[in-house]
Amino acid sequence: MPSSTPTPGRRGPRRPAPAACAALLVAGLVSACGTPGSTAANSSADTTAVSTAIPTDKVTLSVLSSDTSETTKALSAAFEKKHPNVTVDFRFTGVDSYDTSLDLTLGSDSAPDLALLNKLGNTAKAGLIRNLDPYVDAYGWDKTVSASELGQWRADGQGKTLGVGKLWAAPAGFSLVGVYYNKDIAAKLGIEPPKTLGEFEQDLAKAKTAGVLPIQMPNMQGQSSYLFQALTNTFQGPGKSTEWAFGNPGSTIENVSATRAAQQVADWAEQGYLPSGANGTDGAAAMSAFTKGEGLFMFDGNWDATAVDKALPGKAGFFTLPGESADAPSTGVGTSLAYAIPSKAKHPDLAAAFLDFMTTPEAAAIEFGSGYMPVAQAETVKTPDNSILKDYAAAWAAVAKSDGLVPYFNNSTPTMNDTLTSQGQQLVAGKTSPADYLKALQDDWEKGHK
Repeated sequence: MPSSTPTPGRRGPRRPAPAACAALLVAGLVSACGTPGSTAANSSADTTAVSTAIPTDKVTLSVLSSDTSETTKALSAAFEKKHPNVTVDFRFTGVDSYDTSLDLTLGSDSAPDLALLNKLGNTAKAGLIRNLDPYVDAYGWDKTVSASELGQWRADGQGKTLGVGKLWAAPAGFSLVGVYYNKDIAAKLGIEPPKTLGEFEQDLAKAKTAGVLPIQMPNMQGQSSYLFQALTNTFQGPGKSTEWAFGNPGSTIENVSATRAAQQVADWAEQGYLPSGANGTDGAAAMSAFTKGEGLFMFDGNWDATAVDKALPGKAGFFTLPGESADAPSTGVGTSLAYAIPSKAKHPDLAAAFLDFMTTPEAAAIEFGSGYMPVAQAETVKTPDNSILKDYAAAWAAVAKSDGLVPYFNNSTPTMNDTLTSQGQQLVAGKTSPADYLKALQDDWEKGHK
């Protein structure tokens, strides 16, 4: 994964996407929830009988991807080792041209057996990819992968509504945003990982009083949205946050919980809990400052975990923002790298077997080792005791167990990332009110979901 927060991408980990650009952009997938329609996407590929049997003869499984993280290659090698008669033909296409050529490739006679999916709308609507629900039933993915994680790749037959309808892609690894902390600074201040939001706020005040920057934060690319969304998820729960991110009808960000969250961010800025120059600081600079001891906490994603671990060996930890009570369910912000099975795939059942392999303990170790949160079996991942990766694995397991993963707000419309960036900069600078900040977000949402 990159050692610094990448520039915002598209739907999915738009801002936090790893180099693989594992995005979930759904072109036109921004309308209200409704009953799945009957389109070309509801083709015979949906009803064809499926099998979980692995061929015994020599066979080649073709995989098309723009993943540069080496995750898919490593998973492919492990799958080949497990099934020596299977050869995985990994076909890489640069991210700049991948999406523009994907639909043509999927509709051709040379369609791959698996394809990395960066958008759902037209691809699903045109019937270019298979409904994976028969494989969900056959392999029991709904028992091993949480509903919130699979839900990010569900859409109605028109390709216009996320979170409902059929499953069009299966995850191969997730991102997760939470709170990094400097253990040395925390120990000097007598601070332990907070169990409630109230304790977290007390820690911020304690750090400020001691002359320590409470929260290191870049905001050149709008990373204040991490704070805002984490707080919103905490106040209203993952369900309502997900509804808004998915574009469900009647959803609004102009509510009591989001108002509390926006006010909290504004208050933290005014109280000096955030860097005064945050709006002019990018992710790389902020991460460099954090690893040099400038800041007790920092909101960031798993793509920086390895770099932090290397810079602060045994001296950095991680947790997801706690709830208002110690027994509140764990929530986190994130999305996934995911693969679809084309309707013209020559070996769809074998492709599904590969997707199922991604839910195994062996795959979990590979996914985690290459910078992603595991699709399943997170509790089986072995990490060094003093590594931040151990904290990350535990946090991810808790989020998955509570079904608390929420998609990035900044990807709720094609323009929301820009709106969150500009409005977030004004919010922390004291140039807009929480009410106006939320109105701008909702106005963008309304335009995007017409």
